[in-house]
Amino acid sequence: MKKPLALIAVALLCAACAPAGNTTPEPAEPTVTPSAPVSLSASSGPQAPGGTVPATIGITWDQASKDAAVDVAEKAMADFARPGVEEKQWANDLARWLTPQATADYSAVDPANIPGSRVTGPAMLSVDEANGYGVMAAVPTDAGTYTVQLLRTGQEALWKVNRFTPPSS
Repeated sequence: MKKPLALIAVALLCAACAPAGNTTPEPAEPTVTPSAPVSLSASSGPQAPGGTVPATIGITWDQASKDAAVDVAEKAMADFARPGVEEKQWANDLARWLTPQATADYSAVDPANIPGSRVTGPAMLSVDEANGYGVMAAVPTDAGTYTVQLLRTGQEALWKVNRFTPPSS
């Protein structure tokens, strides 16, 4: 019976020597209040405090922008639809119309595989008035109508082709 009492005494002695636990309560977290109501979806109201951000963020559509987009779409498509041109020449001629991403994407294209060989009519734009940075152009060719995606980085920036989409079969 002496052994259990000795163990209890040692345990009590150790507990008395140990530092006391921190009994100070943690400070309460500060309450955060939003500065504006939060909208979780586009259909539930404004996404920006106090209203909406202007759709084009300073880039507006004018006739000069539309004319420039049509001109680039037609000229780029004319350079694209040349299956008989040597690959290096084709890529060099086309590169002036392309975004950096499109230049990389089309660098491995063999022009001999392009079905169209000429533009057959004027480009027609599909303008989204809320997006001054991009536009889609329908460009007719002898293989059907291609869709050309054009992008720009600012009101005065040149239009660049980002994608040629072939006609649907």
